[in-house]
Order: sequence, then C-alpha cells, then structure tokens
Amino acid sequence: MQKDHSTSIPSTPTGRVRNRKRSNEVIPEDGKPNGSHLLVNDRNKYRSMWIRAHSSIWMIGGFVFIVYMGHLYITAMVVVIQIYMAKELFNLLRKSHEDSHLPGFRLLNWHFFFTAMLFVYGRLLSQRLVNTVTTDRFLYQLVSSLFKYHMAICYFLYITGFMWFILSLKKKMYKYQFGQYAWTHMIVIVVFAQSSFTVANIFEGIFWFLLPATLIVINDIAAYIFGFFFGKTPLIKLSPKKTWEGFIGASVTTIISAFVLANIMGRFQWFTCPRKDLSNGWLHCDPGPLFKSEQYTLPGWVSQWFPWKEISILPVQWHALCLGLFASIIAPFGGFFASGFKRAFKIKDFGDSIPGHGGITDRMDCQMVMAVFAYIYHQSFVVPQSLSVERILDQILMNLTFEEQHSLYVKLGEILHETLTGEP
Repeated sequence: MQKDHSTSIPSTPTGRVRNRKRSNEVIPEDGKPNGSHLLVNDRNKYRSMWIRAHSSIWMIGGFVFIVYMGHLYITAMVVVIQIYMAKELFNLLRKSHEDSHLPGFRLLNWHFFFTAMLFVYGRLLSQRLVNTVTTDRFLYQLVSSLFKYHMAICYFLYITGFMWFILSLKKKMYKYQFGQYAWTHMIVIVVFAQSSFTVANIFEGIFWFLLPATLIVINDIAAYIFGFFFGKTPLIKLSPKKTWEGFIGASVTTIISAFVLANIMGRFQWFTCPRKDLSNGWLHCDPGPLFKSEQYTLPGWVSQWFPWKEISILPVQWHALCLGLFASIIAPFGGFFASGFKRAFKIKDFGDSIPGHGGITDRMDCQMVMAVFAYIYHQSFVVPQSLSVERILDQILMNLTFEEQHSLYVKLGEILHETLTGEP
C-alpha cells in the first residue's frame, strides 16, 4: 500500500489554527531528485517568463523615472520599500487568533520600526537638513534644537515602546508576545539597518547607489536567462531552480556590465556629485580624479583586429570591477539565505505584490547585502583617507552649525592675521 501523503491539521490548546492568508504556501518536496525543479524542465516556463518580464519592464521604467527625479525621490522610494518589506515580514509570523486578544499589538511593532527609522535617518540626514534651512532663521533654530536632542528623543520613544510591551503582556500569551518582540527587533536590525546604507550611498553620489543596485538587477536577470536556456546543473539545494550555468553566465555578464556602466554613469555630474543638502536642484561640482578620463594605448595586435589604438577609461571603472565581482559572487548568497528562510517557513514567496517575482522582500534580499558592501567599500577605498582642503571643508559644512562655522571663520582669520603680521 502507498503511504498517505495528506497532511493533517494539528490541534492546538485553543482549538484554533492560524487564520492568515497562505496563498504562497508550499509543501516541501524533498523526495524529488535535485534538478527536477530546473527551468529547462518547467512546462510553464514561457508563461512565467512573460509575466516576469512584464513586471520587470514596469519596475525598471519606474526606477529610471525616480532616479531622474533626484535624491529625495530615490530616498522616498527606499523608505516605501522598507515599509513594504517590514509589512511582509511582520505578516510572516502573525497569528490572527492571538492578535484578536491583543488590541494594539500590531501598532507596537510599527512603533519600534518607525522609532528605528527616525533614529537612523536622523543620524544620516540631520546636517543636510540643517544646511537646507540655513537661510530661514526660525527654521534653522528649530531644526538645530531638534537634532541636538535627537538621540534622547529616539531613546525615550524606544523606552515608551518597551514599557508599552511590558504592560500589554497577557497570561497564556507570553510566548507569542516575546516571539513577536524578538521578531520585530530582528527585522529592524537585519532588514532595516542594512537597507538604510542605501540612503547613505545616495547622498555620497547617485553613482554609488545606482551602479551597485543596477548590477544586482543585471545579475538576477542574466542568471534567469542563462538558467532558462542552458541550465542543467543544480547549484544549491536551498534554491532548486538555481544552476551553475546561470551563476557563471550571470557572473561574467555582471562584471563586464560593471566596467561598461561605470564609464557611462561616471560622465554625468548628476550621478557623481554628492548632495550636501535636501534640495532637488541640478548639481555642479568638480568630479575629482576618479571621474576624469585617462587614455590607454592598446597593444599592436589589438589594433590589427579592431579600429581603436587608444581607449578612454575612468579610474572609477577599476573600482566598478570590484563591485561587479561582489555582486556576481557574494551578493547572491543573500538570495540563498532568503531561500533557506522561506523553506524553513514552508512558503514560496514573502508576498505576492509583484507578479512573477513574489513580494518586495524577494527582490531586495541581494540588494541589502550589496548596499552594505558598496558603502563600506566607498568609505574604505574611495574616500581619500588623507586630509585635503576639500575634505576638511566638507566636514565643516556637514558637522558644524552655522554659528560654529562663523566662529571658526573669525578664529581662523585672527590666526592668519597674527601669522602674517607677527602681532598677537
């Protein structure tokens, strides 16, 4: 006799089970041989490809428009994405029956999330906001006062949430409530904190946000296409549809794209200039040596096959190769982590907001890993470590208030006067 593979619903102390929508829930099929899930064996692969391509075109078009609109619009897009990701992850462990006995408990989760958002973005954007309102005396004093006590405000908001949580504890609900408390902090630390590096990259210059994000998109699309047409060898059991052919083809495509795209993006000041305030006007700056062309003479055998004797390369293109290497080899492990996470909870996708792709979190898993690396790489290997006039001026404008800048100006004038005249 064949074994009965139907699943039964386990009983609970309350006689009830989760009443959360599970349209994306799947039953693991560990009995199937590795490789049976490959796209080349999928009979509906062309229909799936069309749905996925249609959604991708809309997403890329919207993304290009937002990048054109500027830094604030990109930041707003990142914030919206973070909220949707948090919503999907909050719902993952939500139990309707327990929540019905805990009024306001969902609101507590969002209280912690927005407190973290206020703290992180306050630290990242505080001086830029001050620089924006410098011309208005009242707004300048108000904003300066708020940011002076920014850390204290965020701390008391968190303590308020902590006390709210303690006072909301109910008998027979302790395990669920503490689980939700830990889950919320995991979302804030692992998801929100990592993705917030994206905003830091934006204001260092859109280039340092756009190139890494684009490389992840290219890697994802290339892996899908190579796996779709050539995938034969399974890559990792956590993600059954991933293949070595897709992984290698995507890696080569991503590294080449990084080198080429850096040359294109690096020629536009809109992408390369850092934003020191929260205005949205066009930027003009000295692009610096990284974005100034250098001529390289090609070997003689190359000119025999191609019409070029010299090529123009931006120094930043060599940095782009490192970003491309990380995006193609390391960043996909963010996707593997997400795949393992979904298998642990027996779901196919984190949501269904993007047809053919799943939820927002399904598309952002590798982006979070890449955003952190791009920021660390920029601060470690791109930003000059030695002092320069430009860097000192940037630090003065970003970290000192208007009064402190004026005081520094007066004091520096006195020092220069004493040096030149020899009079104290």
